[in-house]
Amino acid sequence: MALLIAIALFVAQAINFAMLLQDRRAARYEQATGPAVARIVDAIERANAGHPIERGPGRLHQADVSPVNPAGEHRADVEQGLRTELAEAGLKVGRIETEVRDLHRGDPRLRRWNPRAADRAVRMGGEIIIAVERPGHGWLVLGAPWPRAEAYLIWRLIWQTLILYGIVLLPVLWIGRRLSQPLRSLGVAARTFVPGEVDIPVEERGPHDLRDVIVAFNALRLRVTAMLDEKDRMLGAIGHDLRTPLAALRVRIESVEDEADRTKMADTIEEMNRTLDDILSLARLGRPSEALTEVDLAALVDAVVEDFRDLDNDVSFEEAERLRMRLRPSLMRRAVRNLIENAVKYGKSAEVRIAPGVNEVAIVVADQGPGIPPDQLGNVFEAFTRLETSRNKETGGIGLGLALARAIVRNAGGDITLENRPEGGLAATITLPRG
Repeated sequence: MALLIAIALFVAQAINFAMLLQDRRAARYEQATGPAVARIVDAIERANAGHPIERGPGRLHQADVSPVNPAGEHRADVEQGLRTELAEAGLKVGRIETEVRDLHRGDPRLRRWNPRAADRAVRMGGEIIIAVERPGHGWLVLGAPWPRAEAYLIWRLIWQTLILYGIVLLPVLWIGRRLSQPLRSLGVAARTFVPGEVDIPVEERGPHDLRDVIVAFNALRLRVTAMLDEKDRMLGAIGHDLRTPLAALRVRIESVEDEADRTKMADTIEEMNRTLDDILSLARLGRPSEALTEVDLAALVDAVVEDFRDLDNDVSFEEAERLRMRLRPSLMRRAVRNLIENAVKYGKSAEVRIAPGVNEVAIVVADQGPGIPPDQLGNVFEAFTRLETSRNKETGGIGLGLALARAIVRNAGGDITLENRPEGGLAATITLPRG
């Protein structure tokens, strides 16, 4: 707002300067030509009546040759104006020449001038010499003040602009500061709002409309927090209500005599428990109950790899140096575990390594499987999406593993990308910011 007002003031001052300069030039032209025409007409008429014209230096005199310097500053507009007005007065003259000269105090030419006229000419800064040829009778020469006011006008414009800026912009900047500080506080509060954390309301200050916005935002945060609290209570109740009958079923299948059927039933119940855990974890990810902790990322990944090795899975880990990072370790272990689990399930083996960079750290999980069609690389992150459509639990889950892993990593400020390797297989890369 202040910048727009400053530009508008500058443009207005520039227009004012252009108009003022045009008026000054018109006045200067009239001041130079009007009296000069009258004096020249009077001198010629006196000469025609037999009265002599003074010869020698002076305000108006007659000379044998033109004193105008051909290399000096000429004014074609004045020359044309004089010719037109003299013609209208019925006088025929020869050439008309002009020259603008600078004047300063101590100039020898001012000694023969009237003191008041000399002082006025010095203040104006210049003089215009007008030489009018009378064919066969020499030249009529006179001088007139010629204001050089452009520099004065420029400084005047600058001072006026500075004064206007002080009078107008300072209050505008003060008002803008009053507006911007509460707005910045509101913006910071909106960007850093995390449901479940200690809720400190934004201070209500600023103009009335802005205070209304802050009040509405504070109320909105309370409503969002209350809704999420209600959602967490509902998820907890759902989890409890579902796990209770699953536990009862797990007890009852012990009475099944057929061992094969009992094993299948136990696997089904375990799969239902895992599915329930994934769904609840994905739903609660916006408000993780686990605090940020400084952990060794290499040790965390190595521990997950060891869990798979204990189950006789073909998983290798390339040793890496210690790398301290602030993470939610349980959630990050789950994200890495989901990627390794997919690699083992679809690619029979997994190669895990950590690639530290200057600003970020990459955890790469590569397999030797068939890969993913390029047009499906983005779709596999959607919840409940499976590329294997047979619904056979031996060949795929319910499609929450990658969705949950990406949600966890994005919550930590990073992202997951999938890429088919040229030598075959898929590379899943977790990228986390350092610091």
